[in-house]
Amino acid sequence: MSEPPLQPPPACSPLLSRRREQPIFSCKAHVFHIDPKTKRSWIPASASAVSVSFFYDSTRNLHRIISVEGTKAVINSTITPNMTFTKTSQKFGQWSDVRANTVYGLGFGTEAELNKFIEKFQEIKEAARQAPAGSATNGTGSTPTTSANASPVIARAVKMDQQPSESPKHELKGGEKPAGQAASSSEAQLKYENDRLKLALAQSSANAKKWEVELTTLKTNNARLTAALQESTANVEEWKLQLQSYKEENGRLRGRVLELEAGRGGDTAELSRELHQLRARADKLETDGKRKDEENRKLAASLADPAAKAQADGLKALDQENEQLRGQLSRLQDQLEMALSAQESQHKVLDTLNMQLGDKIAELQGIHTELHQAIQT
Repeated sequence: MSEPPLQPPPACSPLLSRRREQPIFSCKAHVFHIDPKTKRSWIPASASAVSVSFFYDSTRNLHRIISVEGTKAVINSTITPNMTFTKTSQKFGQWSDVRANTVYGLGFGTEAELNKFIEKFQEIKEAARQAPAGSATNGTGSTPTTSANASPVIARAVKMDQQPSESPKHELKGGEKPAGQAASSSEAQLKYENDRLKLALAQSSANAKKWEVELTTLKTNNARLTAALQESTANVEEWKLQLQSYKEENGRLRGRVLELEAGRGGDTAELSRELHQLRARADKLETDGKRKDEENRKLAASLADPAAKAQADGLKALDQENEQLRGQLSRLQDQLEMALSAQESQHKVLDTLNMQLGDKIAELQGIHTELHQAIQT
């Protein structure tokens, strides 16, 4: 049988008083009851270490082990000669009470405390063995209450009612009790009931304060959760509006890119055609220039001839026209370079717009992920 975990209780301290219904030995220990279903595990009977005391009733010559936690009796066991206290470990021991139909377990802080309890148990058990037969009952032959749930205060009041008056001065007719004894018994009972009601009232007040604190805490938590929910709802609405704005801006950027791409394609085709024409014209002019140079060389030899001179003048005119054509070609090339430069600038603008579009798409994806997580939670 496994032993439950224990907290170290204060040291045992024997009480020297041996008055009736007063403990003759007390100590601190954790109290356990055997599980009535499994008969193998322990059930804590006390929330912490409580006082465990040996009581002696001189009238009945009885020894009892009693332990009370608050208003609940966790141990109420009458010691008999047949009982055996078993030490199962250095700090834990147990005994069986047939009348209470349970097995009690005690956990101590040190082995020395357990050994003191065992010595006192053996001493009282020996005293119970040597007690004369029949001394453990009252005049009516009834046995004392041994239930684990019985209150020792009530048992004490019952004993006071059942105890015969000592050295009566006068005999009463018909077995009547003296008026003083009956009044004392009723007063003790009323006092006990009054104390019990006071304790119940104090516990009710403590519970009411505890419930009030718990209710305040619940109200505070509810207000916090409501505020957090409202804030989350407002954030979701704001994110939805922002997402819609980003979608619209994304659509505008996509349209702008398509327009730029379409415009760039048309300008490029037109510039390519114009460049091809200019190159073809430049090649033709270069061929004509070479041909004219060859003719100039041939005519240089015959400058003295008037006809050749006239032909030379015609060649000069052709050279001037050729020079004009070359100037025009140079201007067209400059225009072509300017068009290519503008095209390059437009291409850079498109790249910048494309990068901005990518950033916006990434941002939209992040917002979409946050919205999805917010909706899921």
